[in-house]
Amino acid sequence: MRTITLINGDGIGPEISSAVVKIIKASGLEINWDIQTAGQDVISAEGTPLPERVLESIKKNKIALKAPVTTPIGKGFRSVNVQLRKSLDLYANLRPCKNLPNIKTRFNNLDIVVVRENTEDLYAGIERMVDDNTAESIKLITRRATERICRFAFEYALKNGRKEVCVVTKANIMKLSDGLFLDVFRKTAENFRNIKNREILVDNLCMQLVQNPEQFDVLVLPNLYGDIVSDLCAGLIGGLGVAQGANIGLDYAVFEPVHGSAPDIAGKNLANPTALLLSAIEMLRYIDEAQYADKIECALFNTLEKGIMTKDLGGNCTTTAFTDAVIANMN
Repeated sequence: MRTITLINGDGIGPEISSAVVKIIKASGLEINWDIQTAGQDVISAEGTPLPERVLESIKKNKIALKAPVTTPIGKGFRSVNVQLRKSLDLYANLRPCKNLPNIKTRFNNLDIVVVRENTEDLYAGIERMVDDNTAESIKLITRRATERICRFAFEYALKNGRKEVCVVTKANIMKLSDGLFLDVFRKTAENFRNIKNREILVDNLCMQLVQNPEQFDVLVLPNLYGDIVSDLCAGLIGGLGVAQGANIGLDYAVFEPVHGSAPDIAGKNLANPTALLLSAIEMLRYIDEAQYADKIECALFNTLEKGIMTKDLGGNCTTTAFTDAVIANMN
């Protein structure tokens, strides 16, 4: 039996992680969950939102499924997500954005994969106060990090039958930092002749995504643009409640939903577990349990096709009722 770290998060995290664990168990796959707590709920007891025991668990088990953790805005501790990515060198953020059954959106044939560099750019956190009235943040782009994220994007495209990788920058303005990212992409593309390559400026991309998003296949972006664009793409397929994510490195991988901890509905049995479930399905494929991944995905799609949804998607199901419906639709 495989052991996987489960970070059950805070806010709605424990509710949706419990739902996903229940669904996976119903599929017949036995997993030994190494349950770890993190976030603001553990600060008073352990003095940090990300105790060392969490990192040690992931290092031991190699794979983690993570529910959302609250990140304060403007003050307090830095994002647990950012710390995990940096501590474990999870350099690739993978965000598949594909239409789901019976989820009404403006576009119906979307299948975009956003590949976001995960370790540097403005998210490196290199900041200082120049004086009392001026704050400075440094945008860090390195050749090493760019080479591996561009190679990851092309290798993903090759492995998954994708036809094109499009690099997204603002190299016309930031000629050194984004210019380096673009130059490395071009050099990497030379090693993948069977995959088309394309270049676009980030502002033009955003316009194109809301006009004709079906034209895009795989996008590769620096950290900040990737963060923004991946949420934009999530909106195109129905919102953060159905947006999955994965953070992948050479040695470890953490799978998590894109949405936050939604403390306003925590404990009310209203949370939608779909995004975490989709992330878990991606995780199962990653660990070569495709049979169970397909079984769970089919049950989820059948449930949505029948109009069984939580309130955020226009339905009237509780978290518990939706979970039970997915299990009931499992063949």
